[in-house]
Amino acid sequence: MTAEDVLYDAEAYADDDLDDADIVEWYEARPVTVPTAVATGAIVAAFALGVLTAVGALALMGRLDD
Repeated sequence: MTAEDVLYDAEAYADDDLDDADIVEWYEARPVTVPTAVATGAIVAAFALGVLTAVGALALMGRLDD
């Protein structure tokens, strides 16, 4: 596409075409809500996974020393 093609295409779009445009209304999204039980369960599960990972790493390092 050359510069002349772009200028030719730009002339096809006049400001009068925008008079019939639809109005778009933007709404603010609702905040994400998580029940307390779900949030607590996720925190406990993450902590337990961290503990298991740490214990597994310590056990693996202990076996490698032998």
